[in-house]
Formats: sequence, structure tokens, C-alpha cells
Amino acid sequence: MPKDSTNETPFSMVYGTEAVIPNEVLPNDRITEFDEQQNDDTLRENLDAMEERRKIEHIQQAEKKQQIANHNNKKVKPLDFQLNDLVLRSNKASWQQDVGKLGPRWEGPYKVVEITEYGSYHLETPDRIPIQCPWHAFHLKKYHM
Repeated sequence: MPKDSTNETPFSMVYGTEAVIPNEVLPNDRITEFDEQQNDDTLRENLDAMEERRKIEHIQQAEKKQQIANHNNKKVKPLDFQLNDLVLRSNKASWQQDVGKLGPRWEGPYKVVEITEYGSYHLETPDRIPIQCPWHAFHLKKYHM
């Protein structure tokens, strides 16, 4: 079966030609009108063009992967906070209190005081009391006044 990304069968990408079912199973024009000299010439031409076909298929695969990545990342919002930004922290992630079904989902605001290289942030309360552990951006959201 041809692959969607290359429109080629794996067999043709390796050997430069399509596979043929043996004559005993299914006779067809390709087998009954076989010319060995013409077949050898065609195989040589296919093998000479094989490297170029592989390069073209490689480029098409890369384009297809980029299209898929762009489609999947279309709705991704970057989670970037700057120093001194006010943020809310997820109550579910902090486990400060059991909020129940109707309780608040976010707590804060907190101020970003340090940014680590791994996407986590050190926070402090408005009273300048530092929060002990850093928080990943996934558990934070921007606080708008």
C-alpha cells in the first residue's frame, strides 16, 4: 500500500520498482509480454533516478510533518510571564484547601520574582512573603486588574 506522505510503496522506495505477483497466482500483461533486455534497461533507469526520488520524498515528508505540526499548534497559547507580573495560581495544583465543587479554582494574586530556565517561576505574596517552591507556567495564569 502506498504511504500517504510519500505516495510510494515501501518496496518501491527500497528497490526502485513495484513488486509483481508471481505468474502462477495472477497472469497479467506485464508478465506475459516480458522482455528481459527492456526490463534490465528500465531497472537501471529506475535505480539511477532512485536517489533523486528519495530526496523528493524526504522533502515532501518534512513538509507534511510541518503542516501537521502547524495544525496541532494552532491553538497553543504560549505561557510567558515577566518579572513583577501578577499571576493566579491553580488551587487544584497547590492543594491548599479542599475547595469542593463550587469553590474558587484560582488563588492569588502572586507576584513573579524569579524565572528559572525550565519554565517555572518563583512567586511571592503581595505582603512580600516568598512561596517556597517554584511553580510551572501550566499552573499559573495572568492576573488582570
